[in-house]
Amino acid sequence: MKNLKYILGSVCSVGILGVCACGQNTPSPANDSKPTTPDTPSATTGDVKVITTTSSRSQDLKESWLDFSSKSNMNPSTVYLLPSETYQTMDGFGVAVTGSTCYNLMRMKPEDRQAFIKETFSPTDGYGFSYVRVSIGCSDFSLSEYTCCDTPGIENFALTSEETNYVIPILKEILAVNPNLKIMGTPWTPPRWMKVNNLQDRQPYNSWTSGQLNPDYYKDYAQYFVKWVKAFNEAGIPIYSVTPQNEPLNRGNSASCFMGWEEEREFVKELGPALKNAGLDVKIYAFDHNYNYDNMADQKGYPSNIYEDPEAAEHLDGAAYHNYGGDKEELTVVHNATPGKDLVFTETSIGTWNDGRNLDKRLIDDMEQVALGTVNRWCKGVIVWNLMLDDEKGPNRPGGCQTCYGAVDINHDYTTLTRNSHYYIIAHMSSVVKPDAVRIGTKGFTADGLTYTAFKNTDGSYAVVLSNSQQESMPITFDDGNHHFSTTVPARSAVSYTWK
Repeated sequence: MKNLKYILGSVCSVGILGVCACGQNTPSPANDSKPTTPDTPSATTGDVKVITTTSSRSQDLKESWLDFSSKSNMNPSTVYLLPSETYQTMDGFGVAVTGSTCYNLMRMKPEDRQAFIKETFSPTDGYGFSYVRVSIGCSDFSLSEYTCCDTPGIENFALTSEETNYVIPILKEILAVNPNLKIMGTPWTPPRWMKVNNLQDRQPYNSWTSGQLNPDYYKDYAQYFVKWVKAFNEAGIPIYSVTPQNEPLNRGNSASCFMGWEEEREFVKELGPALKNAGLDVKIYAFDHNYNYDNMADQKGYPSNIYEDPEAAEHLDGAAYHNYGGDKEELTVVHNATPGKDLVFTETSIGTWNDGRNLDKRLIDDMEQVALGTVNRWCKGVIVWNLMLDDEKGPNRPGGCQTCYGAVDINHDYTTLTRNSHYYIIAHMSSVVKPDAVRIGTKGFTADGLTYTAFKNTDGSYAVVLSNSQQESMPITFDDGNHHFSTTVPARSAVSYTWK
């Protein structure tokens, strides 16, 4: 990648598709019916494409190839794919394209930015990131506090310079390499003139932080969404989905608004028809917050409570979750309670509090908890937080996260990049699991520290993504009923496989 440098600890630099000029781990033998050497990975061709990242970065999104085995498969370490056992259809995997992300991208040289975007989003020449989340108005990673209608009166709606100078131009560059990109929009706060201190007194609440949406403005706020979606559509940016409120139980963010489930239920009854009547086919996902409902007893089961109202449920496609509190098992609970509704995972962060730039600490945990843990519990989309922040963790807003890292961090030379765990986990999923893939069942080999999931893509190819948290490599065989191959999974690694 011309002029664009990756910092990988002290290991090496990589270019498009992660071709690494440093040493790599050599697979050790795995068995079919008796000890033997599996088909040797080839540099450029084979039946099975393999992408490997180790927590030590000795293999850094390293691409290799394996051939199918011609031997009878009697290997006890075999995972059998079950294509007839189907689960959710995938929407995609991706990142938040915040105002801060777009600002940093726009500071890069055009040729470097375009190379990075191609590497990240191209489904043919890159990792194929396919789903992004953008803020409707500001977030805690914007260049200022604003909404698109800060002057009272919905007729005063207009996009701001952050959208027109940063977000929309970057989204256009991404769409140029991935025209099928899905885009989710989420507000951090309504316009301040729509906010009140509480729903009893309903006194004006002229603050970016906290407050509640005045029910008198439900119709206007629904039109705010309509106008925002239309404005982006007219700019060439198709909007796939929205959530009514980011982290509706969090009053403390730099831009925020409390919206309990009863409030969201009533607002959705306005938002759904408003979008439909405007001819906009946009999915609506409820909640968009933590597994544990911020330990608020009256908010437990937030989206399931809304679904109990048939009028509101009619307009909701599903629910969105973050992982800043609680356990991912809540996803299964919600799915089992409302199996006809979708689940998407829409935010998780790394930062100083979880040693976020240390791949040895983060890669496996983020694979297990985010990439694989959510998908194995019915999520059809997985989105992590900021795509790109600078080496001072910004730009960010006072009162927001001051300690977050991006999926990628860029130095102030706007040339040198450091990929962090969130970039790797999304790349491992999106590189082999394509939009509209179906998650399928598996049976057979399991082991402590081994987490995996399997898919069938629309072109008939299979994909398996796994992580190995053990300190030792692990022999394993995959069998789809027609073909099988043996491989060795390196210690503390994430590995993606795809084959036809």
